[in-house]
Amino acid sequence: MSGWSLNHDPSGAGPQYLEDLATGYWVSEVFFTAMEMDLFTLLEPVGKSAVQAAGELGCAPATFSRFLHALCAIGLLTTDGRIFVSTQPAREHLVRGRSGYLGDSILWRRYLQPNWRGLGDCLKAGGRTLYPTEEDPDALNGRTRRYLQAMDAVAKLKAAQIIPIFSQSLGEGELLDVGAGSGALAAAFLHHFPGLRATLMDLPHVLDCTRELMQEKGLNQGVTYLAANILEPWSPAPGRFQLVLLSNIIHAYDERETFEIMTKAAGCLAEDGFLLVHDFFPEHFPQRALLYDLNMLVNTYNGRIFPSDFVRDALTRLGLHPSNLIPLQTDTGLIIAARTETVLKRLNPDRNSQLFSRIRTLGFRQVLPIPAEIVQVADWVTLRCQFGCPFYGKPHCPPNAMPPQRTAEMLHAFSQALLLEGEPPTALFQRRVLQAEKEAFLSDYYKAFAFWAGPCSLCPSCEDSACRNPKDARPSMEAAGIDVFATVERAGLALRTLASKEAYAKHFALLLLE
Repeated sequence: MSGWSLNHDPSGAGPQYLEDLATGYWVSEVFFTAMEMDLFTLLEPVGKSAVQAAGELGCAPATFSRFLHALCAIGLLTTDGRIFVSTQPAREHLVRGRSGYLGDSILWRRYLQPNWRGLGDCLKAGGRTLYPTEEDPDALNGRTRRYLQAMDAVAKLKAAQIIPIFSQSLGEGELLDVGAGSGALAAAFLHHFPGLRATLMDLPHVLDCTRELMQEKGLNQGVTYLAANILEPWSPAPGRFQLVLLSNIIHAYDERETFEIMTKAAGCLAEDGFLLVHDFFPEHFPQRALLYDLNMLVNTYNGRIFPSDFVRDALTRLGLHPSNLIPLQTDTGLIIAARTETVLKRLNPDRNSQLFSRIRTLGFRQVLPIPAEIVQVADWVTLRCQFGCPFYGKPHCPPNAMPPQRTAEMLHAFSQALLLEGEPPTALFQRRVLQAEKEAFLSDYYKAFAFWAGPCSLCPSCEDSACRNPKDARPSMEAAGIDVFATVERAGLALRTLASKEAYAKHFALLLLE
């Protein structure tokens, strides 16, 4: 599907990148309007013409046609020139009644907009400046239910990625969901592990809605509802629970409160139980996490996004053994802790996800898994080294580098790789690449081997004869005959030549894994 997307790459079109940033809200407003009209449901199953859709929605056909074409431009609709139909993502997630429907979640984002307009005031005040007015109970319950419905759909998608991690480690026992919200994550565990019983804890007015949503899922039997403020003393029995969930909780509080919540959660944990922290982490998805951090600034009393090291250090101080950050395929990640390393090893996390997460924390702008077969090798590449590069003849540069033919043969021994994107200074980038290779080796990828960007810059100066640091030196991608431009483009990333030395530069490295 081709469609509009914000160019997150500052090395792109320059002023156009800034223009895209400034007009990003145009896209969300078009999206929100379509969702409020329930347009994607209306177009099912075979689409409609602009005149038909406009007539059913009470809109002017000519202007509505312009609106539909805008939705085509951002990738949510497609047209043959007369009939407009939803694209696959829109059909899967924006049609009411579908199992993957996210409409409630998307429209909840519009509810948050007014407070975002006060971001500047929050920055000056050092915290939130707009607070909800007093509401009567019916209005509060209505707003709470809309919020829980919004979060429920998102939580279902996350749960599908979380459950397999516990496939070999949970049986009978009790689950405590702290700040249960819609109960979607607890519901997923109850579905997959019938021997579990659940206690859902939240504020009283939230639990009224939680109970209704759980009843709709057919899961009220075996579920206990505990009305409580999680910042106040807890009543759940200590040492009782096989699984304690802190899902999308800690970002609503400050450091002191978060440590207090984790302390209480740890106290509820059985000797062979697991404490699960599910949240946004800047190491996993920095753009999303750091924007969500500002969302906490404008929409909560003192919430913020915490780096994984803060959470892991806090859990360690509580006498628990935390996992590394386990990134999900979406924008959030997990840290799971247990009382002993032996219990923690019963988990079944994806090895690659944990490795990629650790490598991201080294400071790369992007870590992209690719099949090794898309790496392009060409004989002409080393001509750029021989003619035009002052480093030609240096150790690990042509003609002292691996020739293209050998590089091509070597690639056959690997099935997967990581593209690592960074930026100058070159020496710092190359040291990070070496650390990434080491992380891969320690994760049982004993064949891990890295190609980095540019001539070796580890030493202050380079002799013309033998390398003084062969232990750490690695060939550059281009010196080994790898067509960096073609490889990066085949991986779906952007790379272009620079018009001046002052332009923003990118470095790419290739880490082979097997």
